[in-house]
Amino acid sequence: MKWQARYLLYSESLYAFSAGLFGPIYAIFVERIGGDILTAGWAASLFAIVCGITLYFMGKLEDKFKKDHLVVVLGFFLASLGFLGYLFVTKPWHLFIVQAILGFGWAFGTPALDSVYSKNLAKTKMDSGWGTMESSVRIVEGISAFLGAIIASVFGFKILFIIMFLFSFIAFLITLRFLRKKRSLH
Repeated sequence: MKWQARYLLYSESLYAFSAGLFGPIYAIFVERIGGDILTAGWAASLFAIVCGITLYFMGKLEDKFKKDHLVVVLGFFLASLGFLGYLFVTKPWHLFIVQAILGFGWAFGTPALDSVYSKNLAKTKMDSGWGTMESSVRIVEGISAFLGAIIASVFGFKILFIIMFLFSFIAFLITLRFLRKKRSLH
């Protein structure tokens, strides 16, 4: 695996860790801000729809833009801002805004990340390279789901959101270093 793919694997795993921390306790948080089952469902739907629409258009745009590395960095930055936004959620409509930002941020850089990652895998190791990426993400999400429940239970949601932001911001910094390292090689 080339160093570029390794950087992206680390970044994506840290991002997955951040997102996974919140997964199993999301509905509890929604109740605490005055929401209900429909609020949780609507917010999750909003994330997925914004993400899906953005993925479609970013894929098309990135084919023309040809600045995949920069788009990956911006995507991680936007997603970090989304995680930071959870700190300010006190009402369901705040949650909707954060979910839309997260959906947009996550989707903004994903087609470019997938493209750059694929380009930096050995042609004969494409399947195992993607197997490594996907398995790493799922394992990290599994571990972080349990840790997120512990953190929220012991320290509360605010601390959990700070940790989510910090790990996602580290993922952003890794991709930023990746971009700078790539530029210095040219």
